[in-house]
Amino acid sequence: MKRTSGALYRKLLLTLPKKVSKVKSLLLWAESPEIHRLPGLKLALAFCFVFLVSFDRAQAQLSLSPQAKISLITVGPGDALYSSFGHSALWVYDPVYQLDRAYSYGTFSFETGNFYVKFLRGTLPYTISVHPLSPQFAYWQSENRSVLEQELRLSPQQKQRLYNYLETNLLPQNREYQYKFFYDNCSTRLRDALQAACGDSLSFAGYTRETRSFRQWIDKYAYKQKPWSDFGMDLAIGAPSDEIATPEQATFLPDNLSAAFTDSKIADAAGQVQPLVLSERVMYAAYPEEESIGLTPMIFFWVLAGLILAYTVWQLKTDRLNFTLDKILFSIIGLTGWLIVLLWFGTNHGVTNWNYDILWAFPLWLPVVFYFSKTKKPAWFQWFLMGYGLLLLFSTGNLLKHNYVVIPILALLITRVYYINNSLEKIPVTEKNNL
Repeated sequence: MKRTSGALYRKLLLTLPKKVSKVKSLLLWAESPEIHRLPGLKLALAFCFVFLVSFDRAQAQLSLSPQAKISLITVGPGDALYSSFGHSALWVYDPVYQLDRAYSYGTFSFETGNFYVKFLRGTLPYTISVHPLSPQFAYWQSENRSVLEQELRLSPQQKQRLYNYLETNLLPQNREYQYKFFYDNCSTRLRDALQAACGDSLSFAGYTRETRSFRQWIDKYAYKQKPWSDFGMDLAIGAPSDEIATPEQATFLPDNLSAAFTDSKIADAAGQVQPLVLSERVMYAAYPEEESIGLTPMIFFWVLAGLILAYTVWQLKTDRLNFTLDKILFSIIGLTGWLIVLLWFGTNHGVTNWNYDILWAFPLWLPVVFYFSKTKKPAWFQWFLMGYGLLLLFSTGNLLKHNYVVIPILALLITRVYYINNSLEKIPVTEKNNL
């Protein structure tokens, strides 16, 4: 009898979903020798098991009460790079059934196989997750991130459809999706969920208060707040990011989604049109923090350009022939170019292709830098330099759409190209049979 009971417990344990950890612990405890000597306690444990499993399944099959509410939760930007643009979640709260579930589409796991490779290539799967709101709110508050609740004006049927939609997305076969920062993220997924639940009764125009390109939207959140991160992102993204975001596309940012919800309308069963947002509540207002004025990319590269200009003038006046600076500088430029090539052709981010920074960050500088010499030069080097000069000229055509930090970078590159070209006249051409 004991053997049969133990086998039954193990069978139940294997069939449980991973998230029911409390039930698993209960079953493991039920197999201990001490419990076998207490049959009354075993019966009580059996009742507990049935209750816990039934409760977990009931949440997925629950019919919401008329008192249930669904709210959009908008979280302000945080200090970490991944939280620089804020966060969105949908909160389902039903006081009758003590239901408290905040759904988020911004979850990924470090335990994913080849995590860093997939992250860099843009193939890392993101998932929907659900937790009670209180612990998440406490975490956001500890990071001094503002939290806004917008209760949605939905009919009981629309609430139920939206709840069912989110629960269906939680199923193991549905929870993963291919994250795209501009087009498919934690914010746009909530927009899609609402549209699926409300259908034609929802009038959703998107964010219409201002028009910007995707790059300009990034700059709004990062140019002053995180200048080095903003510069890095500007180098990584290509021409698709310079397209003007449509009102609906602009809701890839949580703040824009919140504003779009405020401006949206919804029709009830009688056809009466009302605002989608029933009420707003600031759950936490972030207190202002002192801004530290550090070394920004703009300051760094203008100072660097000035120093390189002064050094170049000194070299020209003293007739000094030295390419050490150029070997270092253009090695960095070539390496940057190869990184752009990798992001363009080797990743699936969707916005890193057609990157015109490759004109000035020309990858062939690596290995061309190895041909720098004070005693000889390849016959093709002059033509390579002329071609690169034209690329620098063409790259100025993208300045108005780009980070202005590129201006001092172009200035210092032009300065050194002029010096190299001037110095080549003093170096004999390498004979073809010595190449």
